[in-house]
Amino acid sequence: MALLHVDFFSDVLGMCAEMDVILPERTRGQIGMEGKRGEGKYPVLYLLHGMSDDHTIWQRRTSIERYAADYGIAVVMPSTQLGWYTDMHIGFPWFTYITQELPAICRSFFPNMSEKREDTFVAGLSMGGYGAMKLALTYPERFAAAASFSGAVDAEALLRKREPRPTMRRAFGTAKAFHGSENDLFHLMEENAQAPHKPRLYVACGTEDFLFGHHKKFVPALEKNGWDVTHEETPGFGHEWAYWDAQLAAFLPFALGD
Repeated sequence: MALLHVDFFSDVLGMCAEMDVILPERTRGQIGMEGKRGEGKYPVLYLLHGMSDDHTIWQRRTSIERYAADYGIAVVMPSTQLGWYTDMHIGFPWFTYITQELPAICRSFFPNMSEKREDTFVAGLSMGGYGAMKLALTYPERFAAAASFSGAVDAEALLRKREPRPTMRRAFGTAKAFHGSENDLFHLMEENAQAPHKPRLYVACGTEDFLFGHHKKFVPALEKNGWDVTHEETPGFGHEWAYWDAQLAAFLPFALGD
C-alpha cells in the first residue's frame, strides 16, 4: 500500500486543506501482508474522523492500512476540523466541501479511483458517524454502503442539552433551526425513503457508549422508513478505539460483499 499525505487548496473553503490517502499496491514480497489490487479502477472508502481528531487518527489508532490491503481498496481520510460535516451556521461550508469538491479533487489527483456508485463507500466514528450517515442519506445514489460507528446520529438531542457544546452551536445554530433541516438525519431518512438506489447501512454501537441511546432511536427509524440496515449492539464496549477498529474490520467485507 502507498500512504500519502496531501496538502492542497480548497476553493470551497477558501483555504488550504489536507487529507491522508491509502492507495492499493499489488505486492508479494512483504512480510506479514500481501497487497492486492484488482484490474481497472479501484474502490474507495471515505473515512471520517470524530470531534477530537483529524485526518491522521485512523492510521494512528487502527489497522486501516492492513485492512485496506486485504481488499485492494483506496481510503480517503480528510480533515474537517470541528465542522460536523455541515455547512456551518458560523464557519466553513464543510458539507459542500466533502460532498462536492473533495471527490472531484481526489479523482483529479488519483485518476484510478473509481467514480462508480458500486465502488464508493463512506464510514465514520462519533461525529464522523453522523457525517457518514448524512452523506449516505442525502446522496443515496452515490454510495453502495455506509457505516456509523458509535455515531452521534441524534445531533438534535445534543443541541437540546442545557449547555450544548459551543462547536455544535456554531455548526447548527439552535435545536429549533436544526429540526427538520438538511442536517437532521431523521428528516433525511424520510425525505429520501423512496430513492431508487439506496446504500446498505451498517450501524454499530457499544452498549456502554454514552451515545447508545442515539443508536437505539436511529436504527428503528431507519427500518420504519425502509432502509436496508444491519446493526450491531455490542455488550461491554464504550466510546473507544478497540471497538472502532474491530467494527472497521467488520465493515469492509460487508461493504465489498465478501
